[in-house]
Amino acid sequence: MGHHKKGPGVKKAKKLSTRIDLTPMVDLGFLLITFFMYTTTLAKPKTMEINMPYKDEKMTEEQKSKVKESTALTILLSKDHRVYTYEGIGSDPTKPPELKPVSIAKNTTALRNIIISKKDAVEKLKQSGVLTPTDNIVILIKPDTTSTYKDIVDVFDEMTINDVKVYAKVDITAQDRDFISLTEQANSAVK
Repeated sequence: MGHHKKGPGVKKAKKLSTRIDLTPMVDLGFLLITFFMYTTTLAKPKTMEINMPYKDEKMTEEQKSKVKESTALTILLSKDHRVYTYEGIGSDPTKPPELKPVSIAKNTTALRNIIISKKDAVEKLKQSGVLTPTDNIVILIKPDTTSTYKDIVDVFDEMTINDVKVYAKVDITAQDRDFISLTEQANSAVK
């Protein structure tokens, strides 16, 4: 008797399972697709925005440039997976910046260490009162035509890994190219 009761019960469950309408799943799928499409396209421009850390109208141009220089780090991408970094933005042609050559051929550890030490330096300036608490590290990324797309992607990845809030890809200037060639000449002379 117990077996007969179980049999029809199983059949009934099978009948119920065939009645499940999966049509709304299509709507749900499209809803999710459109949601992710909208959110990802909205998030893209934020990475390319540059907000310089000063907003105070009372500051003089000289004070602004000092603040800008102390928070800024410039990364020049050159040939042979070579990267050159220097403090500030290199705005003074009479005082060429000291370029640090870094290779990112195998990994970006050396570049990461430079970014971390710059972040630490900015934090110390904030604590000493030279910079305001709202000031943050600003990184300018300047790829040369000789650099590879992979290197650019690797450098941008470093921004995300090191939680750099303000960074931007900027066109490399003729002055920056001069800085690179001077550094290359100096390095070859040492060798």
